[in-house]
Order: sequence, then C-alpha cells, then structure tokens
Amino acid sequence: QVQLVESGGGLVQAGGSLRLSCAASGSFFSINAMGWYRQAPGKQRELVATISSGGSTNYADSVKDRFTISRANAENTVYLQMNSLKPEDTAVYYCNAYARVRLLAPRLAYWGQGTQVTVSS
Repeated sequence: QVQLVESGGGLVQAGGSLRLSCAASGSFFSINAMGWYRQAPGKQRELVATISSGGSTNYADSVKDRFTISRANAENTVYLQMNSLKPEDTAVYYCNAYARVRLLAPRLAYWGQGTQVTVSS
C-alpha cells in the first residue's frame, strides 16, 4: 500500500506564498505520475498540477505562471510552490500519486488526506 502525507498548508494573505509537500511511503514497486488537486467548498475537486516521473509538468490555466510543481524521485516526494496567491486559491489541496505495488501490478491512484490552504483578501 501507498500512504501520502501532505504538509505545508496554512493561512496566508493575498499575494503571499506557500509551499506544499507530499511524501509517499509504504510498500510499493514504483511511483509514477504525481500531482496536486484542490477542492473548494461547494465545488468539485479540480486538477492543479501534475508531474510525470520524467519531470513533464501540466498546470491548470488558473495557476499557470504562479504555481510550480516539482518532485524528488529519490525521496518519493512532490512539492507545490504557490506564489502570488489569491483568495480564489482557497481550498483543501490533495496530493495524488499513481503507483505499482509490484512489478506487474496495475497502476492505481492514491490520495493524501488533504491540507487546507486559506488565502485572505
């Protein structure tokens, strides 16, 4: 099984910055794509950014040029640097990872418990 533990959320004023971290642990063969999603109250969960094991990135239009996703493969950790934060970025941010628990096992999606990010105006 794979456990994802997020950290780094909190309260920040508009224009400020936060850095989220997510570390994968447990028993697995490989971690493939990792990413961040968010869910604001009353809204559906949406993609924020993803990064492949090779480093290719993808961002939601709403966060391009403000957020940067990166990963440290040796530590099975993914980061999200969030700059120029806006009140509309307020949400619970969830870490996501696709992993194989064994060599020939299917890739499955795993989720963290979420971390609250609140941006005040």
